[in-house]
Amino acid sequence: MPNKTTLSEKKNNTSPDYIGLVQFLIEPFLDDPKSLSVDCEEISSKQKVWLRVAFDLNDKGKVFGRGGRNIQAVRTVLNTAATAVGQSIYLDVYSDRDDQPNSSFPLNRGQNRDRKPSNFKGKKPMGKTRFRRSESG
Repeated sequence: MPNKTTLSEKKNNTSPDYIGLVQFLIEPFLDDPKSLSVDCEEISSKQKVWLRVAFDLNDKGKVFGRGGRNIQAVRTVLNTAATAVGQSIYLDVYSDRDDQPNSSFPLNRGQNRDRKPSNFKGKKPMGKTRFRRSESG
């Protein structure tokens, strides 16, 4: 009978091949796989890993996917691999044409709350509104 080991027993000092894993997960979405650039940096005694990924701006829609589903799946796989060895991981996505990170989780969420959409026509009720008919009348 094979020996069973849990993830906590398998923890060791070696890190997974994050660069190879990112290339394996993202290259199928790219028109030109050579445009993919991956940088991996281990921070504070190998407990935190910072991954920077850059690719052609034209492939951004395919890599992120509808509603960010593809990039979220990549993040989930990376988090699972990092957690298995007791690390935390951060993923920044860049395009090759600008220096600003394009994250699927924007850090400035909610800063433009006073801005209204272009099709805004007035105040709308929050949630469902139910009206009762009065029996008198």
